[in-house]
Amino acid sequence: MKQGFKVILFVMALGFMLIARQPVKAQCAQCAATVETNAQSGSSKTRGLNNGILFLLGAPYFVVALGGYIWYKKYRRKDVKLDMHSEKLNLN
Repeated sequence: MKQGFKVILFVMALGFMLIARQPVKAQCAQCAATVETNAQSGSSKTRGLNNGILFLLGAPYFVVALGGYIWYKKYRRKDVKLDMHSEKLNLN
């Protein structure tokens, strides 16, 4: 029951985050003006700025995924013995 509650709570929180998003201006006025001017003149600097933003966005996810993979490989039980009896079960 606890596991189901956690899943429902996670899905609700994710849903609220997706519904409540609002556009934001994350650059200072000078940076935004420079990027807009370069984009209008056909400069490739805007592409580099966008690639840098995507790199900074993806790096933390990559680090967390790598840590999860290392944790999974390190703490996974490899030789688990299941002592299953060959006799039939009586469920009455």
